[in-house]
Amino acid sequence: MNEDRPNAFARVLTERLELHAVSMADLAPLFAINSDPDTWRHAPDERHTTADQTRVWIDRAAARWRTDGLSYWSVRLRSDGSTIGVGGVQRHASGGWNLYYRFAPASWGQGYATEMSNAAVEAASAVDPDVPVFAWILDHNEASRRVAERLGFKNYGEFADANDGVTRLAYADRPPLLLDSAVLDGDADGRGEGRRQLQ
Repeated sequence: MNEDRPNAFARVLTERLELHAVSMADLAPLFAINSDPDTWRHAPDERHTTADQTRVWIDRAAARWRTDGLSYWSVRLRSDGSTIGVGGVQRHASGGWNLYYRFAPASWGQGYATEMSNAAVEAASAVDPDVPVFAWILDHNEASRRVAERLGFKNYGEFADANDGVTRLAYADRPPLLLDSAVLDGDADGRGEGRRQLQ
């Protein structure tokens, strides 16, 4: 993407949310969210334990706005401007879009993840409509599975996530391009476990 091209999706309004391209202005609230053990109950080892971890994470996410045309938003309530989460889509190692979100526990159960995710899928479709949007979800993360299903995503089964090699359920908004089911990637990921991998 041309780095000088204005980005129509750097600020998006939904019914209840104001979505802003993530920046260092979001460091304090996003560290609070990313350091909360409740937000990482399905992957506790990935919790941020220092503000520097969140700072590096924000730097990478902000750079993706320039290189990919989309990345993560800070998610604020339109009613009072408070930051309640982060999410959006980034280009995945497979070439498709990867849907991501993380919300403060106090905001759970109110449909905010689905509302933000709908905006992210629309943005992905506008920027590059030829590739699928994925939601890579750990099998035991029932809440995230419900969000993907509300979006109309289909569960295509377990695959090795090309970004980190972790086996997750691959939900997608359309049939992804798959390797032949007989081809296994045990050698590719060095684990010898024979996981299928999405392209």
